Amino acid sequence: MAKIIKHQLFFPHPPAVIWEYLTDADLMALWLMKNDFMPVLGHEFQFRINPMPQLDFDGVIYCKVLEIEPFKTLSYSWQFGPGNGELIDSTVNWTLNEKDNGTEIELVHRGFAGVGVPMFDALNGGWLSNMKKMLIRINEKIDGTAQA
Repeated sequence: MAKIIKHQLFFPHPPAVIWEYLTDADLMALWLMKNDFMPVLGHEFQFRINPMPQLDFDGVIYCKVLEIEPFKTLSYSWQFGPGNGELIDSTVNWTLNEKDNGTEIELVHRGFAGVGVPMFDALNGGWLSNMKKMLIRINEKIDGTAQA
């Protein structure tokens, strides 16, 4: 059975605001991870966090922008592993739909062949938590309460 992570949240902000937080490396670091992302088709980039040996993860995620349609869709590869050259291939897809004076944002992350239940559960919970964190960061910026 294929493992797929899928989360959908409503943000009371226009797609352009959400898009900025999905495509600006500094803003992404506020809610996701340190990175060297650029919104350019074919750009290779990395996310970096502390290693998690208990999940057989070295803390580096290798990515490549696969699809980009401003304010609508963003897709990138997502490869990760224990740091010994063995990488697990997966793909992250973001879709933005303008709706009810805001934006419905959908994340679909698929392709987890060889991933154990603990890592899959960590990714699943992590994505939802980080998407909620993105909403908090956007609200802080809009309300003028962002922390330096």
